[in-house]
Amino acid sequence: MVTNKGTVSQKIKGKFSVGNPSKFSEYYRPIVTWNLTYKCNLRCIHCYIKAGPEGNHELNGKVLFRIAEDIVKHNIPMVIMSGGEPLLRREIYDLARYLNSNGVKLVLSSNGTLITKEIAEKLWELEFRYVGVSLDSVDPKWHDNFRGVSGAYEAAIKGLMNAKAYDLPVGIRFTVTSKNISDVPRILDLAIDNEVERLTFYHLSSSGRAKDMDKSWYLNATQYIWFIDKLIHYSREYAGRIEIQTTLAPFDGIYVADRVARDKKHFWKCIELVKAQGGCGRKFISIYPNGMVYPCQFVDFYPLGNVLETGLADILRIDGNKLDYFIETHKYLKGPKCSNCPFKFICQGGDRVRAYYLGGSLYADDPQCHLDIIKIANRWEYE
Repeated sequence: MVTNKGTVSQKIKGKFSVGNPSKFSEYYRPIVTWNLTYKCNLRCIHCYIKAGPEGNHELNGKVLFRIAEDIVKHNIPMVIMSGGEPLLRREIYDLARYLNSNGVKLVLSSNGTLITKEIAEKLWELEFRYVGVSLDSVDPKWHDNFRGVSGAYEAAIKGLMNAKAYDLPVGIRFTVTSKNISDVPRILDLAIDNEVERLTFYHLSSSGRAKDMDKSWYLNATQYIWFIDKLIHYSREYAGRIEIQTTLAPFDGIYVADRVARDKKHFWKCIELVKAQGGCGRKFISIYPNGMVYPCQFVDFYPLGNVLETGLADILRIDGNKLDYFIETHKYLKGPKCSNCPFKFICQGGDRVRAYYLGGSLYADDPQCHLDIIKIANRWEYE
């Protein structure tokens, strides 16, 4: 939105920009985050799926391949292989080979610690389009504490470099909180110095172990504005070298549009780009390790169905589909801010997970929205 330039996303989805939104995925043929396992060699304090070394309730290989066949049959454009730590699932390579050979684009979402040179070579051979590695600080001790295992930082950096050595498009995934927000400039420097193509900032959501985290971990209004302004600045400074993305807060796009728009026409073109990106349950769904399907990997309280019982075509059907709440959330919002927001048809109420666990209801406001939305609407003569 800031520069009309991208890196990884445009290689995967094709050219898109302000005035030319992406049509890569659709509401009923969405990108799938496939959580292959509950197992993980780390124990992150905010893990949305409560992954850990033990793992349980997983599907056998035969069932996994049946799901892969269903994904191909339904013309899913891309699968993000995630977990837990997906590299702990031995079937990952055969599944990836099958999906890739049938035209499904592949992405790996990993903590990075298990990406050896040998595994990086396998990922390259299987034509993974992107490898995202979690890194939440430039301070090894802070990252290790957040991820629950000593040495996680060093291993993640090695994994990132191993992936780069095989010319795999790589990115860093940074969960931004009030405790590590000061690291934003330094994580950007690390990414630029190592020619990382993408930097994704995850706003802290509230599912899994994150439900037990104190509210002081979430950004206040001052931190939020500083954070987004920094990202706008860096997007301009490093245009074409790295793409900077945020997720789990679609209202970020409204703030950015307000800051960068040249005029009213340009503002509304920016807003249309925000709407086209989709979000949780809008152009994205998630399959959990036990076969349950949710609007995205963070929504653990609103099942759409189970692939053990129902095919994706039925789960993602247009008529009577439970996805309607997430596709048109604006119809159901009841919180005083979100329900009266003139941009609710764009933002769809922010993160419904935070609304549910922190706001007290699926229909509540997302408490992480700090925008003065009426001022923005007045500035661009909202009608």
